[in-house]
Amino acid sequence: MKALRFGRNAAIAVIAVGALALTACGSDNATNTAQTAAPSASGPAVTGTLTGIGSSAQGAAMDVWKTNFAAANQGATVQYSPDGSGAGRKAILDGSAQFAGSDAYLKDDELASSKEKCGPDGAIDIPVYISPIAVAFNVPGITDLKLDAATVAKIFRGEVANWNDPAIAAMNPGVQLPDLKVTPVNRSDDSGTTTNFTDYLSAVAPTVWTDKAAGVWPASLKGENAKGTSGVVKTVTDTPGAVTYADDSAVSGKLGTAQIKVGDSFTKISAEAASKAVDQGKPVEGRNANDLAIKLAAPPRPRAPTRSSWCPTTSSAPPTTRRPPLTWSRPSSSTPPPTRASRPPPTPPSRRRCPRPSRTRQWLPSTPSRPRPRNTLRREAKWKRA
Repeated sequence: MKALRFGRNAAIAVIAVGALALTACGSDNATNTAQTAAPSASGPAVTGTLTGIGSSAQGAAMDVWKTNFAAANQGATVQYSPDGSGAGRKAILDGSAQFAGSDAYLKDDELASSKEKCGPDGAIDIPVYISPIAVAFNVPGITDLKLDAATVAKIFRGEVANWNDPAIAAMNPGVQLPDLKVTPVNRSDDSGTTTNFTDYLSAVAPTVWTDKAAGVWPASLKGENAKGTSGVVKTVTDTPGAVTYADDSAVSGKLGTAQIKVGDSFTKISAEAASKAVDQGKPVEGRNANDLAIKLAAPPRPRAPTRSSWCPTTSSAPPTTRRPPLTWSRPSSSTPPPTRASRPPPTPPSRRRCPRPSRTRQWLPSTPSRPRPRNTLRREAKWKRA
Protein backbone atom coordinates (compact mmCIF):
# COMPACT_ATOMS: atom_id res chain seq x y z
CA MET A 1 0.00 0.00 0.00
CA LYS A 2 1.37 3.39 -0.97
CA ALA A 3 0.70 6.30 1.33
CA LEU A 4 1.22 9.99 0.93
CA ARG A 5 2.62 11.86 3.90
CA PHE A 6 1.39 15.42 4.03
CA GLY A 7 2.04 18.34 6.28
CA ARG A 8 -1.19 19.27 8.00
CA ASN A 9 -2.13 22.32 5.91
CA ALA A 10 -0.99 20.83 2.60
CA ALA A 11 -3.15 17.75 3.17
CA ILE A 12 -6.27 19.82 3.66
CA ALA A 13 -5.53 21.81 0.53
CA VAL A 14 -5.25 18.72 -1.64
CA ILE A 15 -8.33 17.00 -0.25
CA ALA A 16 -10.55 20.06 -0.27
CA VAL A 17 -8.88 21.69 -3.22
CA GLY A 18 -11.64 24.21 -3.81
CA ALA A 19 -11.67 25.49 -0.24
CA LEU A 20 -8.13 26.17 1.00
CA ALA A 21 -4.87 27.37 -0.46
CA LEU A 22 -1.75 25.26 -0.69
CA THR A 23 0.37 25.94 2.38
CA ALA A 24 3.87 24.87 3.36
CA CYS A 25 4.41 22.40 6.18
CA GLY A 26 6.21 24.41 8.86
CA SER A 27 8.89 25.76 6.51
CA ASP A 28 9.51 28.67 4.19
CA ASN A 29 8.36 26.49 1.28
CA ALA A 30 11.30 24.98 -0.58
CA THR A 31 10.18 26.10 -4.02
CA ASN A 32 7.58 28.85 -3.91
CA THR A 33 5.25 30.73 -1.64
CA ALA A 34 1.65 29.59 -1.85
CA GLN A 35 -0.88 32.30 -2.60
CA THR A 36 -4.63 32.36 -2.81
CA ALA A 37 -6.10 33.62 -6.06
CA ALA A 38 -9.38 35.47 -6.40
CA PRO A 39 -12.43 33.21 -6.42
CA SER A 40 -13.65 32.23 -9.88
CA ALA A 41 -17.19 31.58 -11.04
CA SER A 42 -16.79 27.88 -10.26
CA GLY A 43 -15.42 28.47 -6.75
CA PRO A 44 -12.14 29.39 -5.03
CA ALA A 45 -8.96 28.72 -7.03
CA VAL A 46 -5.53 27.73 -5.77
CA THR A 47 -2.07 28.76 -6.92
CA GLY A 48 1.48 27.95 -5.98
CA THR A 49 3.77 24.94 -6.02
CA LEU A 50 3.53 21.75 -3.99
CA THR A 51 6.73 19.70 -3.75
CA GLY A 52 6.84 15.98 -3.09
CA ILE A 53 9.52 13.29 -2.94
CA GLY A 54 9.15 9.55 -2.52
CA SER A 55 8.35 6.14 -3.91
CA SER A 56 9.41 5.41 -7.46
CA ALA A 57 6.83 2.62 -7.68
CA GLN A 58 4.01 5.15 -7.73
CA GLY A 59 5.83 7.48 -10.10
CA ALA A 60 3.63 6.62 -13.10
CA ALA A 61 0.44 7.16 -11.08
CA MET A 62 1.80 10.44 -9.73
CA ASP A 63 2.42 11.72 -13.27
CA VAL A 64 -1.26 11.20 -14.09
CA TRP A 65 -2.40 12.85 -10.87
CA LYS A 66 -0.16 15.87 -11.47
CA THR A 67 -1.52 16.36 -14.98
CA ASN A 68 -5.14 16.15 -13.89
CA PHE A 69 -4.55 18.45 -10.91
CA ALA A 70 -2.85 21.06 -13.08
CA ALA A 71 -5.69 20.89 -15.61
CA ALA A 72 -8.25 21.61 -12.89
CA ASN A 73 -6.12 24.29 -11.21
CA GLN A 74 -4.36 26.44 -13.80
CA GLY A 75 -2.40 28.40 -11.23
CA ALA A 76 -1.11 25.40 -9.27
CA THR A 77 1.88 23.16 -9.90
CA VAL A 78 2.79 19.84 -8.29
CA GLN A 79 6.39 18.62 -8.38
CA TYR A 80 7.27 15.03 -7.53
CA SER A 81 10.71 13.43 -7.51
CA PRO A 82 10.67 9.58 -7.42
CA ASP A 83 13.82 9.22 -5.33
CA GLY A 84 12.53 6.34 -3.21
CA SER A 85 10.42 5.95 -0.08
CA GLY A 86 13.35 6.48 2.27
CA ALA A 87 14.27 9.77 0.62
CA GLY A 88 10.66 10.92 0.79
CA ARG A 89 10.30 10.14 4.48
CA LYS A 90 13.52 11.99 5.23
CA ALA A 91 12.41 14.99 3.15
CA ILE A 92 9.12 15.51 4.93
CA LEU A 93 10.77 15.17 8.33
CA ASP A 94 13.41 17.79 7.56
CA GLY A 95 10.92 20.11 5.86
CA SER A 96 12.39 20.04 2.36
CA ALA A 97 9.15 18.62 0.89
CA GLN A 98 5.47 19.15 1.63
CA PHE A 99 4.47 15.54 0.98
CA ALA A 100 6.15 12.19 0.51
CA GLY A 101 5.22 8.90 -1.12
CA SER A 102 6.08 5.74 0.79
CA ASP A 103 5.10 2.10 1.02
CA ALA A 104 4.65 2.23 4.80
CA TYR A 105 3.06 4.61 7.25
CA LEU A 106 5.18 6.74 9.56
CA LYS A 107 6.46 5.00 12.66
CA ASP A 108 5.69 6.48 16.06
CA ASP A 109 9.13 8.06 16.41
CA GLU A 110 8.89 9.53 12.89
CA LEU A 111 5.44 10.90 13.67
CA ALA A 112 6.81 12.58 16.80
CA SER A 113 9.70 14.03 14.79
CA SER A 114 7.34 15.44 12.15
CA LYS A 115 5.73 17.73 14.75
CA GLU A 116 8.79 19.96 14.58
CA LYS A 117 7.90 20.91 10.98
CA CYS A 118 4.17 20.24 10.76
CA GLY A 119 2.86 21.55 14.05
CA PRO A 120 1.51 19.81 17.17
CA ASP A 121 -0.50 17.21 15.23
CA GLY A 122 2.42 16.19 13.02
CA ALA A 123 2.14 14.72 9.53
CA ILE A 124 -0.71 12.45 8.49
CA ASP A 125 -0.90 9.32 6.33
CA ILE A 126 -3.31 9.02 3.41
CA PRO A 127 -3.43 5.70 1.50
CA VAL A 128 -3.67 6.48 -2.21
CA TYR A 129 -2.23 3.60 -4.20
CA ILE A 130 -2.29 -0.20 -3.90
CA SER A 131 1.06 -1.60 -4.96
CA PRO A 132 1.25 -5.39 -5.38
CA ILE A 133 4.88 -6.52 -5.47
CA ALA A 134 5.74 -8.95 -8.26
CA VAL A 135 8.66 -11.37 -8.45
CA ALA A 136 9.71 -10.58 -12.03
CA PHE A 137 12.24 -12.66 -13.97
CA ASN A 138 13.90 -12.83 -17.38
CA VAL A 139 14.05 -16.46 -18.45
CA PRO A 140 13.91 -16.74 -22.26
CA GLY A 141 10.77 -18.54 -23.44
CA ILE A 142 9.14 -18.64 -19.97
CA THR A 143 6.72 -16.03 -18.64
CA ASP A 144 5.05 -17.95 -15.82
CA LEU A 145 6.58 -19.91 -12.96
CA LYS A 146 5.33 -21.23 -9.63
CA LEU A 147 7.42 -20.57 -6.54
CA ASP A 148 6.95 -20.84 -2.80
CA ALA A 149 8.24 -18.30 -0.29
CA ALA A 150 11.16 -20.45 0.83
CA THR A 151 12.44 -20.85 -2.73
CA VAL A 152 12.03 -17.11 -3.40
CA ALA A 153 14.06 -16.39 -0.27
CA LYS A 154 16.78 -18.81 -1.38
CA ILE A 155 16.89 -17.20 -4.83
CA PHE A 156 17.49 -13.72 -3.41
CA ARG A 157 20.02 -15.05 -0.90
CA GLY A 158 22.04 -16.62 -3.73
CA GLU A 159 21.34 -20.18 -2.59
CA VAL A 160 19.75 -21.18 -5.93
CA ALA A 161 22.42 -21.11 -8.63
CA ASN A 162 20.52 -22.03 -11.82
CA TRP A 163 16.95 -21.86 -13.03
CA ASN A 164 16.78 -25.64 -13.49
CA ASP A 165 17.40 -26.14 -9.77
CA PRO A 166 15.43 -29.15 -8.40
CA ALA A 167 13.49 -26.90 -6.00
CA ILE A 168 12.11 -24.84 -8.92
CA ALA A 169 11.62 -27.87 -11.19
CA ALA A 170 9.56 -29.71 -8.55
CA MET A 171 6.95 -26.93 -8.53
CA ASN A 172 6.90 -26.55 -12.32
CA PRO A 173 6.45 -30.01 -13.86
CA GLY A 174 6.43 -29.98 -17.63
CA VAL A 175 8.30 -26.67 -17.88
CA GLN A 176 11.61 -26.86 -19.73
CA LEU A 177 13.83 -24.91 -17.38
CA PRO A 178 17.18 -23.82 -18.88
CA ASP A 179 20.55 -24.34 -17.26
CA LEU A 180 20.84 -20.57 -16.86
CA LYS A 181 22.50 -18.69 -14.01
CA VAL A 182 20.16 -16.94 -11.56
CA THR A 183 21.09 -13.28 -11.04
CA PRO A 184 19.12 -11.60 -8.24
CA VAL A 185 18.72 -7.82 -8.60
CA ASN A 186 17.83 -5.67 -5.60
CA ARG A 187 17.21 -1.98 -4.96
CA SER A 188 20.31 0.07 -4.16
CA ASP A 189 18.36 2.90 -2.49
CA ASP A 190 16.34 3.00 0.73
CA SER A 191 13.09 1.57 -0.57
CA GLY A 192 9.64 0.92 0.85
CA THR A 193 9.26 -1.87 -1.68
CA THR A 194 12.33 -3.52 -0.15
CA THR A 195 10.82 -3.08 3.32
CA ASN A 196 7.60 -4.83 2.35
CA PHE A 197 9.35 -7.56 0.39
CA THR A 198 11.81 -8.45 3.15
CA ASP A 199 9.03 -8.24 5.73
CA TYR A 200 7.10 -10.84 3.75
CA LEU A 201 10.09 -13.17 3.44
CA SER A 202 10.97 -12.91 7.13
CA ALA A 203 7.37 -13.68 8.05
CA VAL A 204 6.64 -16.69 5.83
CA ALA A 205 10.15 -18.12 5.38
CA PRO A 206 11.91 -17.28 8.68
CA THR A 207 14.23 -20.28 8.56
CA VAL A 208 15.65 -19.14 5.21
CA TRP A 209 15.34 -15.35 5.39
CA THR A 210 17.05 -14.65 8.70
CA ASP A 211 17.57 -10.91 8.16
CA LYS A 212 15.14 -8.40 9.63
CA ALA A 213 12.81 -6.41 7.41
CA ALA A 214 14.45 -3.16 6.32
CA GLY A 215 14.37 -0.59 3.56
CA VAL A 216 18.05 -1.13 2.76
CA TRP A 217 19.03 -4.46 1.20
CA PRO A 218 21.36 -6.61 3.37
CA ALA A 219 24.94 -5.79 2.41
CA SER A 220 26.08 -9.38 3.03
CA LEU A 221 24.02 -10.72 0.11
CA LYS A 222 25.54 -10.87 -3.35
CA GLY A 223 23.84 -9.85 -6.56
CA GLU A 224 23.24 -6.88 -8.84
CA ASN A 225 21.54 -3.69 -7.72
CA ALA A 226 19.96 -0.64 -9.31
CA LYS A 227 18.23 2.52 -8.13
CA GLY A 228 14.47 2.82 -8.22
CA THR A 229 11.77 0.64 -9.69
CA SER A 230 12.65 1.58 -13.25
CA GLY A 231 16.31 0.77 -12.56
CA VAL A 232 15.77 -2.79 -11.36
CA VAL A 233 13.22 -3.51 -14.09
CA LYS A 234 15.60 -2.28 -16.79
CA THR A 235 18.48 -4.32 -15.35
CA VAL A 236 16.42 -7.50 -15.36
CA THR A 237 15.10 -6.79 -18.86
CA ASP A 238 18.68 -6.48 -20.15
CA THR A 239 20.05 -9.49 -18.24
CA PRO A 240 18.94 -13.05 -19.14
CA GLY A 241 18.50 -15.07 -15.97
CA ALA A 242 17.97 -12.04 -13.76
CA VAL A 243 15.15 -11.76 -11.19
CA THR A 244 13.89 -8.88 -9.05
CA TYR A 245 10.99 -7.61 -6.96
CA ALA A 246 9.06 -4.58 -8.19
CA ASP A 247 5.67 -2.94 -8.40
CA ASP A 248 3.57 -5.08 -10.74
CA SER A 249 2.47 -2.12 -12.86
CA ALA A 250 6.12 -1.53 -13.86
CA VAL A 251 6.65 -5.09 -15.12
CA SER A 252 6.03 -5.51 -18.84
CA GLY A 253 7.57 -6.67 -22.08
CA LYS A 254 9.40 -9.99 -22.03
CA LEU A 255 9.54 -10.29 -18.26
CA GLY A 256 7.57 -13.00 -16.54
CA THR A 257 6.02 -12.96 -13.08
CA ALA A 258 5.88 -15.76 -10.54
CA GLN A 259 2.81 -17.29 -8.97
CA ILE A 260 3.43 -17.44 -5.22
CA LYS A 261 2.26 -20.36 -3.13
CA VAL A 262 -0.30 -19.37 -0.50
CA GLY A 263 -1.46 -22.30 1.58
CA ASP A 264 -1.86 -25.28 -0.73
CA SER A 265 -2.35 -23.34 -3.97
CA PHE A 266 -0.44 -20.86 -6.11
CA THR A 267 -1.78 -17.32 -6.47
CA LYS A 268 -1.28 -15.24 -9.58
CA ILE A 269 -0.61 -11.57 -8.89
CA SER A 270 -3.61 -9.38 -9.60
CA ALA A 271 -5.46 -6.29 -8.42
CA GLU A 272 -8.10 -8.52 -6.81
CA ALA A 273 -5.51 -10.43 -4.79
CA ALA A 274 -3.89 -7.19 -3.63
CA SER A 275 -7.21 -5.63 -2.64
CA LYS A 276 -7.95 -8.58 -0.35
CA ALA A 277 -4.86 -7.75 1.69
CA VAL A 278 -6.09 -4.17 2.06
CA ASP A 279 -9.59 -5.30 3.03
CA GLN A 280 -8.09 -7.29 5.90
CA GLY A 281 -6.03 -4.33 7.13
CA LYS A 282 -6.89 -2.36 10.25
CA PRO A 283 -6.44 1.32 11.18
CA VAL A 284 -3.26 2.02 13.10
CA GLU A 285 -4.03 2.69 16.75
CA GLY A 286 -3.04 5.89 18.50
CA ARG A 287 -3.39 8.19 15.46
CA ASN A 288 -5.63 11.25 15.19
CA ALA A 289 -8.92 11.25 13.32
CA ASN A 290 -7.45 12.64 10.08
CA ASP A 291 -4.67 10.06 9.91
CA LEU A 292 -5.78 7.16 7.67
CA ALA A 293 -2.79 4.88 8.23
CA ILE A 294 -3.64 1.21 7.65
CA LYS A 295 -1.73 -1.76 9.03
CA LEU A 296 -1.99 -4.55 6.50
CA ALA A 297 -2.66 -8.04 7.79
CA ALA A 298 0.61 -9.92 8.21
CA PRO A 299 0.95 -13.17 6.25
CA PRO A 300 0.51 -16.27 8.42
CA ARG A 301 3.74 -17.71 9.77
CA PRO A 302 4.32 -21.43 9.21
CA ARG A 303 3.65 -23.36 12.39
CA ALA A 304 6.31 -25.86 13.35
CA PRO A 305 5.35 -29.00 15.30
CA THR A 306 5.39 -28.37 19.05
CA ARG A 307 6.50 -30.70 21.80
CA SER A 308 2.97 -30.82 23.15
CA SER A 309 1.47 -31.88 19.81
CA TRP A 310 -0.55 -35.07 19.77
CA CYS A 311 1.42 -38.06 18.52
CA PRO A 312 -0.40 -39.88 15.70
CA THR A 313 -1.49 -43.45 16.39
CA THR A 314 -3.79 -45.88 14.67
CA SER A 315 -6.83 -43.95 15.86
CA SER A 316 -8.19 -41.04 13.80
CA ALA A 317 -8.45 -38.58 16.68
CA PRO A 318 -6.30 -37.74 19.69
CA PRO A 319 -7.16 -39.59 22.88
CA THR A 320 -9.34 -37.79 25.39
CA THR A 321 -8.34 -39.56 28.63
CA ARG A 322 -5.04 -40.16 30.34
CA ARG A 323 -3.58 -43.62 30.66
CA PRO A 324 -4.75 -45.34 33.88
CA PRO A 325 -2.03 -46.38 36.35
CA LEU A 326 -0.56 -49.83 35.81
CA THR A 327 -1.53 -52.28 38.60
CA TRP A 328 -0.10 -55.70 39.27
CA SER A 329 -2.04 -58.79 40.22
CA ARG A 330 -1.26 -62.48 40.34
CA PRO A 331 -2.43 -63.90 37.00
CA SER A 332 -3.41 -67.48 36.31
CA SER A 333 -1.11 -69.80 34.43
CA SER A 334 -3.01 -69.11 31.19
CA THR A 335 -2.92 -65.31 31.45
CA PRO A 336 -0.45 -63.78 28.99
CA PRO A 337 2.04 -61.22 30.26
CA PRO A 338 0.71 -57.65 30.25
CA THR A 339 2.25 -55.34 27.66
CA ARG A 340 2.39 -51.62 27.20
CA ALA A 341 0.69 -52.03 23.86
CA SER A 342 -2.41 -53.42 25.55
CA ARG A 343 -2.86 -50.32 27.68
CA PRO A 344 -5.03 -47.42 26.46
CA PRO A 345 -3.11 -44.70 24.57
CA PRO A 346 -2.42 -41.65 26.76
CA THR A 347 -3.05 -37.98 26.22
CA PRO A 348 0.45 -36.51 25.93
CA PRO A 349 1.12 -33.99 28.69
CA SER A 350 2.24 -30.47 27.87
CA ARG A 351 5.86 -30.03 26.67
CA ARG A 352 6.51 -33.76 26.36
CA ARG A 353 7.79 -35.62 23.34
CA CYS A 354 5.93 -38.48 21.73
CA PRO A 355 6.07 -41.70 23.79
CA ARG A 356 8.58 -44.34 22.82
CA PRO A 357 7.44 -47.51 21.04
CA SER A 358 5.78 -50.04 23.33
CA ARG A 359 7.91 -52.68 25.05
CA THR A 360 6.86 -55.93 26.69
CA ARG A 361 7.43 -56.41 30.43
CA GLN A 362 10.11 -58.98 31.23
CA TRP A 363 9.26 -62.11 33.26
CA LEU A 364 11.56 -64.11 35.51
CA PRO A 365 12.07 -67.59 34.09
CA SER A 366 12.04 -69.12 37.59
CA THR A 367 8.62 -67.69 38.50
CA PRO A 368 6.50 -67.47 35.32
CA SER A 369 3.26 -66.81 37.21
CA ARG A 370 4.31 -63.51 38.77
CA PRO A 371 5.55 -60.32 37.10
CA ARG A 372 8.08 -58.39 39.08
CA PRO A 373 9.19 -54.75 38.96
CA ARG A 374 12.48 -53.94 37.30
CA ASN A 375 14.30 -53.10 40.57
CA THR A 376 13.40 -56.57 41.90
CA LEU A 377 14.95 -58.15 38.82
CA ARG A 378 18.14 -56.20 39.38
CA ARG A 379 18.39 -57.17 43.08
CA GLU A 380 17.81 -60.84 42.32
CA ALA A 381 20.38 -60.78 39.52
CA LYS A 382 22.96 -59.37 41.94
CA TRP A 383 22.10 -62.05 44.52
CA LYS A 384 22.54 -64.84 41.95
CA ARG A 385 25.94 -63.44 40.89
CA ALA A 386 27.00 -63.31 44.54
